[in-house]
Amino acid sequence: MNNPQDRKYTKDHEWVRMDGAVAVMGLADYAQSQLGDMVFVGDLPAVGAQLKQGDGAGALESVKAAADFYAPISGEVLEVNALLLDDPGVLNRDPYGEGWILKIKPANAEAEQANLMDAAAYDAYEKAQG
Repeated sequence: MNNPQDRKYTKDHEWVRMDGAVAVMGLADYAQSQLGDMVFVGDLPAVGAQLKQGDGAGALESVKAAADFYAPISGEVLEVNALLLDDPGVLNRDPYGEGWILKIKPANAEAEQANLMDAAAYDAYEKAQG
């Protein structure tokens, strides 16, 4: 459990990290390891789309299972990681770096991040998951 300290985490194993005024979102290492080798990333929202915290924001498929990606916080989509469309395995190789999924302009980042777990709480949650 080496989850970066500079992020907040959801119970669905997504993360969000503030980069100035932009929220970068992705899939936690725990989730990608449980899913296995990623083979497809799709149904990502269009640039300009408005997401609410908890909204479905993409579909992920691996050799083991399919899963949805949910927005950890609300805001306007600024960018989607097109690299994942051609090489979904980036989620396995670098989930906290090149494997980011979305960048958004947050609507209320501070208040919504208060609903999320810090790295220590997420480590404990992850450990309880088995």
